[in-house]
Amino acid sequence: MDTDDELRIDAPHRELLDQILDKWSLSVLNELCERPCRFNELRRAISQVTQKSLTATLRRLERNGVIEREVVSTRPVAVMYRITPLGKTLRHPVDVLLAWASQNMPVIERAREDFDRREEEAHP
Repeated sequence: MDTDDELRIDAPHRELLDQILDKWSLSVLNELCERPCRFNELRRAISQVTQKSLTATLRRLERNGVIEREVVSTRPVAVMYRITPLGKTLRHPVDVLLAWASQNMPVIERAREDFDRREEEAHP
């Protein structure tokens, strides 16, 4: 990724970042950083996510080694999800990104408004 102090984002990096920084992954990671959860607990905690999207998100995060899935032999059988040690290392960089977004949101909003106004003027 880095060569001679030059930041390059190659395809594998982009794919990974797309998978761990997407809309639902951040919400799932936020929940699992607090405690392990069953599927339905996650679904209740992230009320806007559909069952299909949550399932796909959990599978992507598990495939990348960020969370782990454990089948609990209860009746009925339950599945528990927990963050892995690798997943815990994401907390700091994600917090830094969110702090940057919060700090710069007023400037970003003004830039968006200016852009939209210019677009509207150019294409009435």
